[in-house]
Amino acid sequence: MPRTIFENIVIQRFEKVTRLEFCKYMPIRFFEILFIEEGSGKLVINNHKVTYGENQIFILIPNDKYNFEIETPTTVSAIKFLYSFFNNSSLDENHSQRKEWFKKIETILHSANRTSHIEVKSKTDEISIYSLFTVLLNEYNDEHLKSEVILKSTLHTILHIISRNVTFASSTVSDSKIQDIINYIHFHIHDIEKLSKKTLSSKFHISENYISQYFKNKMGIGLKKYILTYKIKLAQTRLRYTDSTVTEIAHELGFTDSSHLDKTFVTYEGITAGEYKTRLKHPV
Repeated sequence: MPRTIFENIVIQRFEKVTRLEFCKYMPIRFFEILFIEEGSGKLVINNHKVTYGENQIFILIPNDKYNFEIETPTTVSAIKFLYSFFNNSSLDENHSQRKEWFKKIETILHSANRTSHIEVKSKTDEISIYSLFTVLLNEYNDEHLKSEVILKSTLHTILHIISRNVTFASSTVSDSKIQDIINYIHFHIHDIEKLSKKTLSSKFHISENYISQYFKNKMGIGLKKYILTYKIKLAQTRLRYTDSTVTEIAHELGFTDSSHLDKTFVTYEGITAGEYKTRLKHPV
């Protein structure tokens, strides 16, 4: 019988609490989504205090330490992905599902601002995501229901909505158009066609001959270099947190082959992707 995809995901809900013990740091945690339905207080992330309120979503990533300073009774849900979730070498029926989920999660991992809650850009998304959390929690916690099909599809949709609402450019960027371009690049990083100068110029109404210069003027880095730099960051994330091979990562990120990825890796990091992975396993 194939291993369930939810063996390495923990979903919890705490209702109208004045104290929380579940958030003590545990090294097995990989990625967490916190959904605060009601209540107020401070969420302390790596010693940085953030005021929280009702209907807010926070993201926690590897090595984050956090706790709550609750001021009024708080209802909070947590979705916790464990390290082992993306490190399963067996090609069971959930293998491709985990890869798709990781694409959404790594988008969120590399967002610029995680010291605040996720700003959901549209009212439609806001209503949808809060409803989806209710569906997920009801399905997960009711032993008479607990349909893995519903759990998978609901969680994937939550990840998708969050990933398209995170912001990537530096907070110092005031130009809304360049912010939109950055968000678009990160969200579509796996689709080479959508990142072409022709597509970008058409979507953002900038001349194809000028868009690279426009990007460099605004960001201080060329468009092509920015995309490659971000892909190298994604490659590093996959080498660190998954058991994907260099060849698989090269294919997933749009490189010609593993040799192409290695050459690019050397340019930006001074070592090949394979050497980077070896150093992670055997640090000096």
